[in-house]
Amino acid sequence: MKKLLQRSSILCVLALATIPCAAQTDDPMLKAMQAELEREKAQLVLPGMQRPYFIEYRLDDFSSYEAVANYGALTREEEGRQRVVRVTVRVGDYITDSSTGRGDGAVQLAPGDNDPVALRYALWTATDEAYKNALRTYSAKLAAMQQFQSVRAEKDFSQEKPVQHIEPLRKLEIDRKEWRKRIIEASGLYATDPGVRTFADQIQYSTANIRAMTLNRYLVNTEGTVVRYGLSGYNNAISVGGQAPDGMRLARDNGSVAVTANELESWPEFRKQVIDDLKSLDALRKAPLVDAEDYHGPVLFSGDAASDVMNRLFVGNVEADRPELGTTARTRGAYSSSFKARVLPEFMSVVDNPLETKFSGRSLLGAYLIDDEGVPAQSVDIVTNGRLDNYLIGREPIKDFPSSNGHGRAAPGAPAHSRSGVMVFKSNHPVSVADLNNRLLGMAKEQKRDVYAVETMGGEVPRLLYLVHPDGNRQLVRGAVFDELDNRSLRSEILAAGDDPYVNNSLGAVPQTTIVPSLLFGDIGVKRATEEQQKLPYYPPPQTKSSQN
Repeated sequence: MKKLLQRSSILCVLALATIPCAAQTDDPMLKAMQAELEREKAQLVLPGMQRPYFIEYRLDDFSSYEAVANYGALTREEEGRQRVVRVTVRVGDYITDSSTGRGDGAVQLAPGDNDPVALRYALWTATDEAYKNALRTYSAKLAAMQQFQSVRAEKDFSQEKPVQHIEPLRKLEIDRKEWRKRIIEASGLYATDPGVRTFADQIQYSTANIRAMTLNRYLVNTEGTVVRYGLSGYNNAISVGGQAPDGMRLARDNGSVAVTANELESWPEFRKQVIDDLKSLDALRKAPLVDAEDYHGPVLFSGDAASDVMNRLFVGNVEADRPELGTTARTRGAYSSSFKARVLPEFMSVVDNPLETKFSGRSLLGAYLIDDEGVPAQSVDIVTNGRLDNYLIGREPIKDFPSSNGHGRAAPGAPAHSRSGVMVFKSNHPVSVADLNNRLLGMAKEQKRDVYAVETMGGEVPRLLYLVHPDGNRQLVRGAVFDELDNRSLRSEILAAGDDPYVNNSLGAVPQTTIVPSLLFGDIGVKRATEEQQKLPYYPPPQTKSSQN
């Protein structure tokens, strides 16, 4: 059985059975952080000034690897490691303190080796800077509060139970030689594969890359929390592009994101994806422009496309960012006044559960046990039968949410904010993809006109958009943008959801997962994009090796 840390006065939170009590650790970095924290807690006070009521040390040990290939040749390969400490010092008390919500604290580079003295020196200088900053902002904040008739009833910071939790250290585990070979071949398939090289001269760029990262995070604070945990992410990708005859720039991007390198696409799968992208790029070049007449009507979004829509319109609006001082809003964003109101159809519900590590056998990048403020992760019912019941909260309370629900998350070296983990959109009455397509086709016949289905998005723009004719035939079109696809559409225009949940793992600054099924909207605007087209190249590209032979 694992032993508890020696400081028996610290409670081990067992509310979640998946979080074990912390193990004895001889990690010199963690020991140095604890030792310096105890020293600062006892000595950090300027004469005549307030002593800090809360201090937090966070050490982010970030390792990365990336290789990039263009046109069948390796063009870049980099591997790096960086350690950063972030120190947060709060003056005042839990009710009113020096925080501003804009990233309080100080950051210092930390030693790359395990030199405890060097680490303590970095923590000391960052603590001194953070304390002085906190004193200044606290005075300014108290003065600013005098101009308001009333101030928020919520505390500035929630007091949480201390946690002890030690995980094994993560390290990069990827076959660099094998992946270099894969991306080199993938980026050159446009010129070597017999099925696509007939239009190789139309390809203006072909880039493949592999990315890998690990983050080992250490966190201690004066409440007694002592944690060390890690995360990892791997991403292989292909990006190919060119222009249509009228000059419109076109692109296809694809790849996979996983928790481990072994879960990425196999080489046969990756190769097939590249070939499919090249073929669909050629099809886009030949596809007609979307009709110049604006369209309002049914649009069917695949799970892939729907996840991009939900990430843009929904996810950020339920991540509760505290509003500016002096405002009466509950939070920021489109759903600041939507608490207990309907934001989705009544047949839809949304849960964010960072404790869900796998979905249909696939590892989820947004899963975690402890958030980046040392609070155990929690499953949160965000939307129930269309009604917004909860927000995702870190340790900065908002109205009706006095404590964290384990969603304070941070990019390396950055302050923590409320962020999602594993957000799952569900329908109480899911229908099959075949039924969704039949329903879309039925609407086309009933309305006696063409309707639309979108397979993939590129940002806010449909990348693969199909015109669905009443006879059931589909035609690829290009050059469209969506109009009035907004939060009102999410509330009022979703008619049905599929039984085909799509897992969107995002390897961003804060890894997140969004799981969304296909969605049928009843009334979405589609119109022709107005971007000015660029001129085509004046002369053809160099001959490829295959064309020279």
